[in-house]
Amino acid sequence: MLLYEHPLSSYAQKVKIALREKGLDFKVETPQALGSGKAEGAFAAASPRNEVPALVDGDVRIFDSTIILEYLEDKFPAPPLLPRDPAARANARMIEELCDTLYEAVNWGLSEIRWFKRAEGELAEKMKATAARQTAELQDWLTDRLGDAQWFNGAGFGWADLSVAPYVNRSFHYGFGTPSGSPLDKWRDRIRERPSVAKTFREFEAASERMGDAAARLASGAIRREYRDHRLEWMMKSGGIQIVLDGLARNNIRFTWPLG
Repeated sequence: MLLYEHPLSSYAQKVKIALREKGLDFKVETPQALGSGKAEGAFAAASPRNEVPALVDGDVRIFDSTIILEYLEDKFPAPPLLPRDPAARANARMIEELCDTLYEAVNWGLSEIRWFKRAEGELAEKMKATAARQTAELQDWLTDRLGDAQWFNGAGFGWADLSVAPYVNRSFHYGFGTPSGSPLDKWRDRIRERPSVAKTFREFEAASERMGDAAARLASGAIRREYRDHRLEWMMKSGGIQIVLDGLARNNIRFTWPLG
């Protein structure tokens, strides 16, 4: 199997953790022109939206992280990542949905400011403060979901945990983690003991250290950041209206295929 990915992508991290938990052999490739919206060849054929992750398994080509997880669970049911109980399965899927949309948007907005320098000075500080409040609210919701359990998935690590892992870990990376010894902090310590998670997080950290030229690449026109629905909503409600307008004027933001 071949996984088109980028180590910073929380969506790709979910899939890599699942592949590793299931003990599957796979290769990874970061597509050329990723981030430009102009990718071609095998990657574009596998992912018409020019988004990672995309999985190639023989003649099968699948895009979207949730659909890839479902495919892996269907084709390789052991070890299972989704619990058997219908209510627990629904809970895992709800946790994934919230993290993939609301939580991802906050983290993505922070990367626009920190790495791509979309905002600086007073505006940047205001938007980071807004993101900090939103992150705390999301983490409170997750903490309630975790309760007294060791895992979000129920009796053991699974779908819900790998769906939360990249987002909470990035919050800690940004300095927006929960206090030491909190339930979420202890949960993060537990998942980092798993080889699948530890390796994926190491790849994230290594990639983040190479983001020093991100703003220059954006300014040069080499990349155009994708403003998917929930990301655009975050910008509009969190003080970034002018950022969107500036990005449109400079042609360094794009929307999902086939609209732009």
